[in-house]
Amino acid sequence: MGLSIRVFIVEDDDSINRLPLAQYERLLKRGPDERLLKYAGKRVRYALLVVDLDNRRPIEIVRDQFGFLDFDDEGQLKIGEHEKKESLAFDMLAPILSDQTNSRVINARHKFAKKSYLDKFSWEPTDEIIAAIAKAIFGKFF
Repeated sequence: MGLSIRVFIVEDDDSINRLPLAQYERLLKRGPDERLLKYAGKRVRYALLVVDLDNRRPIEIVRDQFGFLDFDDEGQLKIGEHEKKESLAFDMLAPILSDQTNSRVINARHKFAKKSYLDKFSWEPTDEIIAAIAKAIFGKFF
């Protein structure tokens, strides 16, 4: 048993291309030599999946995330967009201590942040995309 992370770029025609995890991590860290020139100046969809393994064979998808990668004109990830995403993700956390000074006021900032995060930074895959990803992960017979 173990876990593996699989990352896929979803093209405009809904086809998928696997992005090696090491390359994805270098893109996130903005490695000076890490670029995807094919996507320069574009916003592309990606799917990140956590897969449970048994004997190094995938048996189940335990977590999925469908988001966007924003590339600058040189094919590197735009750092500002990634920081906005992280900041909004932090804002989604419910407050630990509630402000009891006014019991008629409800702190819903985290709920609005979640809606904004989902609207700006995530997307819903079609059944065809899900099937293509499952085929890529589990092979011909899934």
